[in-house]
Amino acid sequence: MKARLAEASETPDSNAAARVDLYLQPGRVFVSAQAVTVRTILGSCVSVCLFDRELRAGGMNHYLLPNRIGSAATPTRFGPAALERLVAAMIEIGGRKSCMQAKVFGGARLLQPPGAAGASDLGSKNVALAFDVLAAERIPVVAHDVGGSRGRQLLFQTDDGAAFVRRL
Repeated sequence: MKARLAEASETPDSNAAARVDLYLQPGRVFVSAQAVTVRTILGSCVSVCLFDRELRAGGMNHYLLPNRIGSAATPTRFGPAALERLVAAMIEIGGRKSCMQAKVFGGARLLQPPGAAGASDLGSKNVALAFDVLAAERIPVVAHDVGGSRGRQLLFQTDDGAAFVRRL
């Protein structure tokens, strides 16, 4: 899957002073109808950013693994629970799936050299899960920056859906 940068710009807009800034820890989900810049750092993990065009609200998750292992205290560390919780939280604040669009980020191959055999690495499994769930939910993916061999810093603005990526 080829990567596509979400926005042409690499920095948030100049109205950033009015925004609340929040760092999203791995295994967490955040949604808001307020102006919040949500930041996170991704390696093989994936973040899905949802934005409701009519509500002008957005949210983001950060999951580590594509499948649940054991009985973790934080189920949103795993893709299925993190995606389900993100969609549900958007609906709880008044969003509608028919108005949502998604942006997907992360899924780097950090532990294998580029070009190494075995396409079933953790990052690509995380990415495939995101695309599969979003397709099943009928939420279009309008931008993505996935794969590769480098981590990413991600910033997502909940009130306008803008996303900014910096390769690490």
